[in-house]
Amino acid sequence: MAEQLNDRENSGLADKLMQYLPARFRPGTAVVPVVRLSGVIGAVTPLRPGMTLAGLARVLERAFSVRNAKAVALVINSPGGSPVQSRQIYLRIKQLAAEKKLKVLVFVEDVAASGGYMIACAGDEIFCDPSSILGSIGVVGGSFGFQEAIRRLGIERRLYTAGAHKAMLDPFLPENPDDVAKLKALQREIHQIFIALVRESRGARLKGADDTLFTGEYWAGESSIALGLADGIGDLRSTLRARYGEKVLTPVIAQPSGLLSGLLGRKSPGAGQLSAMESMAGLPDELISAIETRAIWAKFGF
Repeated sequence: MAEQLNDRENSGLADKLMQYLPARFRPGTAVVPVVRLSGVIGAVTPLRPGMTLAGLARVLERAFSVRNAKAVALVINSPGGSPVQSRQIYLRIKQLAAEKKLKVLVFVEDVAASGGYMIACAGDEIFCDPSSILGSIGVVGGSFGFQEAIRRLGIERRLYTAGAHKAMLDPFLPENPDDVAKLKALQREIHQIFIALVRESRGARLKGADDTLFTGEYWAGESSIALGLADGIGDLRSTLRARYGEKVLTPVIAQPSGLLSGLLGRKSPGAGQLSAMESMAGLPDELISAIETRAIWAKFGF
């Protein structure tokens, strides 16, 4: 009898102590950490950082290490960018998911196109809004031709190289068909890598023909689902509550910020002033970067 009373007292004490624990540490609490992946991929300037594996590695590792996690949710809003950084981020997500044995649920906001869609393919399931844009499975590159402009201005182009193709695609020289053919071959090679990744990730869920899916075209939510590029219409909150219960916790895992982060990341004395000077000197480049970034988003109507 005394032992039963002691057990009840201990149980009651344990329940009281449990109330003081953060909700996500309590047994039986469903937790789905959320990582937001937004912006152009790989476009980095002093004032306009894009998404890179180096910048996201710690955030992803923290998300996949959350205690009691049932899955990891990725919220993607990206028009694409660097194919290298896109694939490296994709691979890191797949590696962490395999190590931690966690499902990855992707939620597309405005856009998951090109490299943004490549990252989305790391998810076990992809959800989107009816107005979301997905796809653009292709490779693009562009330049300008200034040779006539500098001729009219009376500017003489002087370029010195070692290597027959070192000045390939120079915008101040006339376009060379051989250079264009080499660029096209390179793009086709990268395109095939992208196609293989999508096929491996989406598998039998893909329903469209190759000459539809892999032309660089993009689609809205319902059409993307019909083609097998996404799995369903759904927003983060509603989908996770339906799957894991009304009390599911969705902590957002983000880069450290605030005073402590600033102190820990502070550079040597004078570095702040030097950085400011460098930023001022780089304003023309930053303006060009802003225009390029805006052009990438504008392709998708944003």
